[in-house]
Amino acid sequence: MNITKLVYSILFTLLSLTVLAQEQQQQKPPVTVRQATQQVKPPQPPKIVPQQQPPQPRMNQPQQAPSQPRMNQQPESARPGQTPAQQGPQQQGQQDRVQLESADDLIGTTINGRRVNKLIGNVIFKQKETFLYADSVYQYRDSEILEAFGNVRINQADTVTMTGTKAIYDGAKRTARMSGGVTMQDPRMTLTTPTLDYNLENRTAVYTEGGTIVDPENRLQSQRGTYDTNTKVFTFQQNVKVFSADYEITAQNMRYNTESKVVYFQGPTFIKGQNGDLYAEQGTYNTITKVSRFGRNAYIVTPEYRLGGDDLYYDEARGYGEAKVNMTMRSLKDDVTIRGQVGRYWRDQGVAKVWGSPVMESIMDGDTLYMAADSLISREAKADGQPSMLFAFNNVKIFKSDLQGTCDSLSYNRTDSLMYMHRNPTLWSEQSQIVGDTIRIHMRNKTIDKMYIFSNSFITSEDSLRNYNQVKGRNMVAHFQDGRMRRVNVNGNGESIYFALEGDSVLTGMNRAVCSDMVLNFAENKLKSISFLVNPDAKFIPPHELQASDRRLEGFAWLEELRPDKKEVLAPREPVKAPDVPTKAAAPAKGKAAGNKSGQTPAKKPAAGAAKQSPARK
Repeated sequence: MNITKLVYSILFTLLSLTVLAQEQQQQKPPVTVRQATQQVKPPQPPKIVPQQQPPQPRMNQPQQAPSQPRMNQQPESARPGQTPAQQGPQQQGQQDRVQLESADDLIGTTINGRRVNKLIGNVIFKQKETFLYADSVYQYRDSEILEAFGNVRINQADTVTMTGTKAIYDGAKRTARMSGGVTMQDPRMTLTTPTLDYNLENRTAVYTEGGTIVDPENRLQSQRGTYDTNTKVFTFQQNVKVFSADYEITAQNMRYNTESKVVYFQGPTFIKGQNGDLYAEQGTYNTITKVSRFGRNAYIVTPEYRLGGDDLYYDEARGYGEAKVNMTMRSLKDDVTIRGQVGRYWRDQGVAKVWGSPVMESIMDGDTLYMAADSLISREAKADGQPSMLFAFNNVKIFKSDLQGTCDSLSYNRTDSLMYMHRNPTLWSEQSQIVGDTIRIHMRNKTIDKMYIFSNSFITSEDSLRNYNQVKGRNMVAHFQDGRMRRVNVNGNGESIYFALEGDSVLTGMNRAVCSDMVLNFAENKLKSISFLVNPDAKFIPPHELQASDRRLEGFAWLEELRPDKKEVLAPREPVKAPDVPTKAAAPAKGKAAGNKSGQTPAKKPAAGAAKQSPARK
């Protein structure tokens, strides 16, 4: 009976103190013991079973209490619990509140005027599927806030675990702020950072003081970051770096999916790989397959090439790259640049192909040589002796300040510095024009040294009176000095027409000769004299005896209309637009017959305002 009275006395005292504390918080007059007795009745004897031992307050076994403790309504020195007077109609369910699972000791205290339960030793709290473990915890009784210290660990649904030395847990907002060597783990990665904010409702973590993420494939670092445990996506900002055994990534903004292992870029990004480096301002990179898809000023750099464009795809494992839209490909060994709309590169074969009105740029004689075609193919030299080659196909146009040319196709042996122009090649150098079935150009130190014209060779030079000095033969060899044509040797079936002038304004006659072999001498790229070597048959015709038929050798055609200028070669390059090439024969001028170049597309119509109607090449 004495024990029963003791229990009644303790319960009565606790209820009185609880009511008194509530009224003090509401700034009401203190409640007397009698008033407390009238407002809150102590438990009635029928609720106590005399045959059973009354429960004693034991702080290390809260799980044996008949009800779970509630932080904001607990007395100072008793086991956490909640009285009926503290319950309200809008109170959340028991499972949504922070609940104490266990602790070795509980001490009631006040911190900054707030009543606090101080729990010490093996403290465990639970809220829904989340558990908090710590050496000690301050439980603020007027809120759902826990302040945990020492070996703090938060586990959510057995999937996300965070550890640190200190944590502030807000059960009402469902947030946790962890500090002191924080580690966050899920089945796919481990994050370490000085401080971490975690939202348990939307399952996102945020760090702002630098963090490192490690998974089986990569190690990532950034100054700031966010991790969504639902989507398994990290968002990194400021000084982002990714390291692996095969590559290194540097960026300012980046996202990383820990499931797919795909990196998403937004902003300047550098990727340094074993077989090449990449740069882009947006795109994706699969760290498993090594496949990149980039946009905005993207480029790839390999030991042989630099391939760039606004739309870039690169498979590092296969060594295959493709660039679209404002594509640029540069050969690093010989400083040759190719621009176009579409480019493809095969690393193992050392082959690159560009189309979409491509243009090649190369430094020659201290000047830039431009070459346009329907498609360009570059092939690197191989150890088996295969030379480095450049191929141009269909509608080839060449422009240099002192040299222009056209042909159907072209090949350039970069190893031996040999250029071949195929199918009706034509070259212009100042006032001289060279044609033949095939032309081979020998380069030395990126300067033309010799030129071989094979089959149906024909050289025409226009003088100051618009007369056409002409030389034809089976084959010719042109010799250059300082990039200018100085001498031409005609070998076989030579014929020539040469107009003799007094000064630059008076015609004194015309020399016409037939000779197997000849030597032509040039100055300022103009024909100055002809030497006949073997049994020449020559005659001089005075100006007044000259007939129209005397002025032309068979096969003559002055093709100035086909001579490309820089604007034409560098015309806007569009993926679908066909290159601007002549497709129709020029309309013959009145009183003159229209001719066409043998075996090639007829000459295009002269531009409006042309000074003269030039005859077409037969």
